[in-house]
Amino acid sequence: MDTDMQVKDREAADNKLIDDAFQHLLDTYLASRHRKKVDIITKAFNFARQAHKGVRRLSGEPYIMHPIAVAQIACEEMGLGSTSISAALLHDVVEDTDYTVEDMKNIFGEKIALIVDGLTKISGGIFGDKASAQAENFKKLLLTMSDDIRVILIKICDRLHNMRTLESQPANKQYKIAGETLYIYAPLANRLGLNKIKTELEDLSFKFEHPEEYASIEKKLTDTEKQRDYLFNSFTEPIRVALDKMGVDYQIKERVKSPYSIWNKMQNKHVTFDEIYDILAVRIIYTPKSREEEINTCFNIYVAINQIYKSHPDRLRDWVNHPKANGYQALHVTLMSKQGRWIECQIRSNRMNEIAEQGFAAHWKYKEGENEYSEDEGELNDWLRTIKEILDDPQPDAMDFLDSIKLNLFASEIFVFTPKGEIKTMPAGCTALDFAFEIHTFLGSHCIGAKVNHKLVPLSHKLQSGDQVEILSSKSQHVQPSWINFVYTAKARSKIQAILRRDNREIQKKGEQILTEWLKRENMEPTTSIVDKLCEFHDIHKHEKFFQALGDKTIILGEKDLDELQGKNKKESSAGWRKYVPFLKTKEKKEEDKQTEKFVVDSNFNRKKPVIITEENIDSFVFPSCCHSIPGDDSLGYINNKNQIEIHLRNCKVANKLKSSYGNRIVDVKWNMHKMRYFDAVILVHGIDRKGILHDVAEIISSKLNVNIHKVNFTAEEGIFEGKIEIRVHDREEVKVIVEELKNIADLQEIQHVM
Repeated sequence: MDTDMQVKDREAADNKLIDDAFQHLLDTYLASRHRKKVDIITKAFNFARQAHKGVRRLSGEPYIMHPIAVAQIACEEMGLGSTSISAALLHDVVEDTDYTVEDMKNIFGEKIALIVDGLTKISGGIFGDKASAQAENFKKLLLTMSDDIRVILIKICDRLHNMRTLESQPANKQYKIAGETLYIYAPLANRLGLNKIKTELEDLSFKFEHPEEYASIEKKLTDTEKQRDYLFNSFTEPIRVALDKMGVDYQIKERVKSPYSIWNKMQNKHVTFDEIYDILAVRIIYTPKSREEEINTCFNIYVAINQIYKSHPDRLRDWVNHPKANGYQALHVTLMSKQGRWIECQIRSNRMNEIAEQGFAAHWKYKEGENEYSEDEGELNDWLRTIKEILDDPQPDAMDFLDSIKLNLFASEIFVFTPKGEIKTMPAGCTALDFAFEIHTFLGSHCIGAKVNHKLVPLSHKLQSGDQVEILSSKSQHVQPSWINFVYTAKARSKIQAILRRDNREIQKKGEQILTEWLKRENMEPTTSIVDKLCEFHDIHKHEKFFQALGDKTIILGEKDLDELQGKNKKESSAGWRKYVPFLKTKEKKEEDKQTEKFVVDSNFNRKKPVIITEENIDSFVFPSCCHSIPGDDSLGYINNKNQIEIHLRNCKVANKLKSSYGNRIVDVKWNMHKMRYFDAVILVHGIDRKGILHDVAEIISSKLNVNIHKVNFTAEEGIFEGKIEIRVHDREEVKVIVEELKNIADLQEIQHVM
């Protein structure tokens, strides 16, 4: 037991910690450009401090430190004002204490209460136990967001602080929160132009999911720092001379690619750290003499540096005249350095730089006398409107809903012109049909084709930036199910699905009518058991599907159906065969299950402890076909609907969805194998074809390393060969050794092991 003295000492230490943190928040706020509403912030702090008194976080610190930290991020890193800071301080009060939203309204006014209410609705990690609950909460998040954008901004601050303090959570919780962050919060931050925060969220997720790979990239970045500094200084020296001569007020900064971006590129392009050439980029930030001079100065700098270095013709990106949908503006040009390396140079004014770092928060425009932003963030509001339209017609499948939103979050933009010359921002990869739905649902649903740059194209034609598009429609045209396969935007997808569902309901009604009339003619009543029998006879699992088949005439009721209902079909061989086959399969399955009985999770199972996989128990886990986790991999477990544990790679695409949808079913996995069993692994090789290359590869794998080659497939065309080698190994370490050894073979250009 602690003595009274120890308790008092701890209280005094806690109070000093809290007071210092709040003072730091106030100092940051007072140094900002906002009107100084210190009273409301102090009132919110004192209220929250009292409400959370005596409560501690998992890390052991007083709970109030979390709301202060969230408010600090909102103020310092997003540039938000007193309303947002107060709401951030109060964001957990309604959820964690007895105070209500009504209390908030009475004490702090409607605006703050509305934001706190929005944050309460989407709290607790916005994900419930089931995907449908998750999607519902996600819809709430987005609906609230369209009422007041500050709700989502504070939610991102909350998530960033949780990620910064994730160390104190158990591993299974870390994977859930990190997966959720990569799946939703990082793309949201990106879409809102919060580039700095997006990068940190990605890096922190990467650090907790793949600690060894994160540490390896961090070490390589440190080891190559001097080399980068030398390259940066020698590259920028002549640029500084030119800009000084022009009399430009500027600063030049070094931008180093983040660990997550590097790792992502290594995974997607199958390259090593040393083969990534854009780790270093240069940023020129200038202060124009006036707002009118901003764009001219930008292009003058571009002309000046083009006279020093040769630029890459395909890599000029003009985001100055055509800002991205998240407000990002800059001119990107890739230049050839004297060392023979391409280096990207980003030119932006200090205003553009602030927007690039802080997103829409950087240009809140406050109305006179009120602490609220004006509604002229055009592009952002267009995006929120699109989301509202999707929410008006929600899709039944939660994951589909998330995926369709995610498509829009991740999309990079292209600029498309209407026949009248208006510019529309569309996601890259969109089709003519997407464009039709973007303009109007009626136009989309009756679209028969399009003219792109005055040439006739089909609906599935992919649009390019700068295309001029005219949509052709006909009243006789109807939405086709095949359209779903080539539309790209969430808006078009959700509208097509809604129309198809509506059409299907009409066809089903028609089918029900056909069945009722047919049964009436045969003197029978339409009962559930009759529909069940007919569904079984036609091998259809759902009544709706059966009615639809009747409605669109793919099933026509006749003599055989009547015989089935009257029991005359029982002795017929075909019906007997239909019933016999599944029975046969079931029998086989039961025998198979006996051989490898799977481990089943019960109520006593401790989800916080890692699952240890050994030679003795490996067969009791499920290894799905989406990825191939073998000993030594970064793996996790997922408790499936049968309460069995599936083993996935942590960066498997299916696992990424599971982490963000069923986070409470994720468990940590550790390998404890002793090289007694073999596993399949695949190595892909690519290079210049020559005589004996296959022999050299086989020599290293079989003779030198004594590894069993299971299957080899080599193809050569026009002097280039590709090969797929399937081997039997004990663990991932052996695969890495083989890959390293293969790198010594002449003419072998690319080697990758498939996870």
